[in-house]
Amino acid sequence: MAVTPGQPRIERFILVYALAWAGGAIAYTPFLTLLLPERIADLLGPARAVDWLSGIAFCGAVAASAAHIAFGYASDITRNRRGWIAAGLVLSSAVLAIFPAVSGFWPTIGVVVLWQCGLNMMLAPLAALAGDVVPDARKGLLGGALSFAPALGAASGALVTWPGLAASDARPAVVAGLVVACLVPVLLIRLPRPPGGQPDAATGAGQADAEARGRNRKVVVRMWLARLSLQIAEAALFAFLYLWFRAIDPSLGASGTAIVFGAVLVVSTPVALAVGRWADRHGRPLAPLSACAAVSAVGLAAMALSRGTVPAIAAYGLFGVASSVFLALHSAQTLRILPRPDRRGRDLGFFNLTNTTPSLVMPALALALVPTFGFAGLFATLAGLAALAAVLVPRIRA
Repeated sequence: MAVTPGQPRIERFILVYALAWAGGAIAYTPFLTLLLPERIADLLGPARAVDWLSGIAFCGAVAASAAHIAFGYASDITRNRRGWIAAGLVLSSAVLAIFPAVSGFWPTIGVVVLWQCGLNMMLAPLAALAGDVVPDARKGLLGGALSFAPALGAASGALVTWPGLAASDARPAVVAGLVVACLVPVLLIRLPRPPGGQPDAATGAGQADAEARGRNRKVVVRMWLARLSLQIAEAALFAFLYLWFRAIDPSLGASGTAIVFGAVLVVSTPVALAVGRWADRHGRPLAPLSACAAVSAVGLAAMALSRGTVPAIAAYGLFGVASSVFLALHSAQTLRILPRPDRRGRDLGFFNLTNTTPSLVMPALALALVPTFGFAGLFATLAGLAALAAVLVPRIRA
């Protein structure tokens, strides 16, 4: 492939952007999965902590959904993505630093809601920034680079809770420091102009005819529904993976489950990079999404049928790698199909609902299926959703 004049600069930006995206994962992964539950359990004890965490998680999800749309739209209007990113970084980091001093149910909810507002003030314009800068021909590489974020988010949780590294009350501040280190480069780097320039924001929505806009809306809706379908399966596995492994093999334990989960994240990263580059070279941006969703469905079906430790780990590995690649590439390729460059931040906020809604849907789905049909029934249903995602992904060429 020939190297265009702006390509090295674009690829440098993608590396810096991937670090910033990983910083976003570091901002929320250890806090939501480790530091917040630990703090609540220390204050109340494990029995009462479940009720508190459920209420806090619900309020946080609602705040995150609204804030992502609002601040994405604000960055569209002001055309100043990095100003909003910096403001969100300051706010979310400050809230993390003061979190250990907060106690009580309503004060804790208030702090978490404020933190979600700051976090999404940072993440919403950050997501749109990639669409402003990275050309369609490099969206596959971008998606592969984004796959580093979940692994680094999980690794940051292990780092900040490492025995002797930091006292419990200092851990949120350590997380904030890591996030700042990851985000500052993208705030300082000189932004490249992709080949051909960007569509004019003032006229980008009005130049296509009605038929083309209608086709594009259908593509957007199908991409939204495809991600939602697979994200429901991803959310269910995130919540119930340990319980399922424990039911199959009690000796596996939390440590063994964490090792399997981490190994899947590590393997998925080079796979996503390779698949993303393939999509760029062959001009088939969405074909890998259909394939990954189909493989995810096969993995979930195999999980429903698994009866031993090794088959269960292999089946989850198949699902975990395929779904991780799907989600990373989908995040990048969504930037390709959004209809209005001047409202990219707002529209990505609506796509972000596919990340928050499954946390509200999944508990009801599990309660309806697991008591009667066991985990096999749940995984069979999720396999159907993954297969639906494979069908929903549109067939387009670059």
